[in-house]
Parts: sequence; C-alpha cells; structure tokens
Amino acid sequence: MSDHEHENYDTEGQEFSETISRQPTVQSLEEESEIAADYLEEFLDIVDIDGDIDLDVAQNRAQVAVIPVDEDTELPVLVGKNGEVLHALQDLTRLAVSTTTGERSGLLLDINRYRAKHNEDIRRTARIAIDEVKETQSSQSLDAMNSFERKIVHDMATESGIRSESRGDGRDRHVVLFPN
Repeated sequence: MSDHEHENYDTEGQEFSETISRQPTVQSLEEESEIAADYLEEFLDIVDIDGDIDLDVAQNRAQVAVIPVDEDTELPVLVGKNGEVLHALQDLTRLAVSTTTGERSGLLLDINRYRAKHNEDIRRTARIAIDEVKETQSSQSLDAMNSFERKIVHDMATESGIRSESRGDGRDRHVVLFPN
C-alpha cells in the first residue's frame, strides 16, 4: 500500500481520523445545507457583506457557496490569506450545523469560488510536474500541501502511470513524483 493510502482526508484539506457514524441521506444533507445557509445569512448580516448563498448536495456531502451579488462585494475578506478565514468560517458553520442536528457535519463551504479555483491550480501544477517527470525521467518534489491537495496529486500521478510518495512532516509534508 502506498504512503498516501494511509492518510485520512477531509475534502477541504484537513486530516481527520474520526469517521461519520451515520450514512447521511439526501434529506439530512439538504437539512444541513439549510441550517448552514441560515447561519451564514446571519453572519453576513452581522459583518455587513452582501452575498448570495447557493446550496447543493454532491459527493455525499452538503455543499454551501457564498457568491458575490456584484463585483463590488467584499467576499475576499471572508477567504483570507491562503483560505484561512474560509476554513475558520467553515469550522464555525459545521459547529452550528452539528449543534442543531446532533451529528458531525462534513459540510463543505466555498466562498467566491476560492476552493474551485485553488483545486484547479493544484491540478495545473501537478500536470506540469507529471509531464516534467515523464520527459526527464527524474523525480520532482512539489511544494508543501495539505492532505487533500496531496491526494489530488497522488490520484493524478496514478492515472498518469507514475509513482508518488508523501514526504516530510506537518506543514512541510509534500509530494515527490517518480518515473516508473
């Protein structure tokens, strides 16, 4: 079993070992979305930022997105540097959902398409590195990434027929790509 198969992943990028005790239904996920939307609407009112809230259920998880009403909307402040504010707001929203439902929430929050854009960047970086490994037949070390980002790279490496390993500890953990 490869190194990356031993890690547990949360879709927003944080490692966890806790498992969800129930298999959520579409109805319970829709309820999570609604609770999260109510919480986020109150939050946006408090901080006096306009944003539309889009609800979805995908990949067996509730997904909520805050999108700008217009180009003058100050949503980047809710993302923060490297998504730090977004992650904190997601944790608070999950806590609000869990408090109401009594169940652990795996809700995924996105603001101003930050996650979607970031994941596209990770894929682009991985594609360039994979192509370089294939062309030069030498290993490539990528910058440090969280567990979810590393999983994206590991999956792409496997699909491309090259080998990958996670190396390093904590915030320095990164992926190294190897030719086969």
